[in-house]
Amino acid sequence: MSVSEFSLIERYFAAHRFQRSDVALGIGDDCALLLPSTGQQLATTVDTLVSGVHFFAEADPESVGHKALAVNLSDLAAMGATPAWATLALTLPQADEQWLAAFCRGLFALADRHGVQLIGGDTTHGPITVITLQAHGFVSPDQALRRDGAKPGDGLYVTGTPGDAGLALAAAFGKTTVAASHENYIRARLERPEPRIAEGLALRGVASAAIDVSDGLAQDLGHILERSRVGAQLEVERLPLSPALAASLDQETAVVTALTGGDDYELCFTVPPERTSQLESSVAEWSCRCTRIGVITAEPGLRLIRTDGSILHLERRGYDHFGCSSLQRS
Repeated sequence: MSVSEFSLIERYFAAHRFQRSDVALGIGDDCALLLPSTGQQLATTVDTLVSGVHFFAEADPESVGHKALAVNLSDLAAMGATPAWATLALTLPQADEQWLAAFCRGLFALADRHGVQLIGGDTTHGPITVITLQAHGFVSPDQALRRDGAKPGDGLYVTGTPGDAGLALAAAFGKTTVAASHENYIRARLERPEPRIAEGLALRGVASAAIDVSDGLAQDLGHILERSRVGAQLEVERLPLSPALAASLDQETAVVTALTGGDDYELCFTVPPERTSQLESSVAEWSCRCTRIGVITAEPGLRLIRTDGSILHLERRGYDHFGCSSLQRS
């Protein structure tokens, strides 16, 4: 028996009853009616995940639902915004209710944890699974973390351990072997990234610039440098490598993976010297590590410095959607 689009919406999306006080009307009408907070700026972001490009076709649908929202929340975190609402456009090759139920479990578990209400969207049929999710959040005027505020002398930092998702992809394509004790960890880092919402909020008034690391640390840092019209010196031996990454690859390959792997959804940010003590006090409350990896310079460009003073040169800095058409990021 075929299932209609509208019964799918009612059963799997409208039936979730989490309700924010700033939503006057949610799923079920032509538009949602919202009550934006007075004196706040609305931060808006959107990401698309395509089967075979951003996730494996056979991936756990609960993890796919989690990641679809997580990558958007990561953008809000990078702006220092508090998450509020989301809309979802979902294209499916077939109405697989078991897949949808698991997808929604992952999506709504993360949404509820961060106080996000799904307020609308669209469901349609197509040749492959395509997930487009838009997230909205709030930030006070002049409090948003932007890419264009870094100054020479600012410290350069990153949260977590970049490169783990890149290691998971390398293992999935048989390019490296990972010990069984690390397999669940790296799979979770790829399939269920944790958006650094609390850390982004804590960086308001502290960081001078920030970005989330989705396409590779070196590449995303380059966006800060370009927008701020500065350069950076990054000390490669300071990069925080997870035990899984350090144990699975030689030192040079591990460093390159941490710099270029992508799918990390960590925060890269800069902090003026006079605010370093504020950062250090804040980090004690964070759920992830925070590592100083370099300094912002007046001279343009990114220089990757080894301990012996030599320069590490990268063949590529990260993921390019039009330079690489599938999950296999060579």
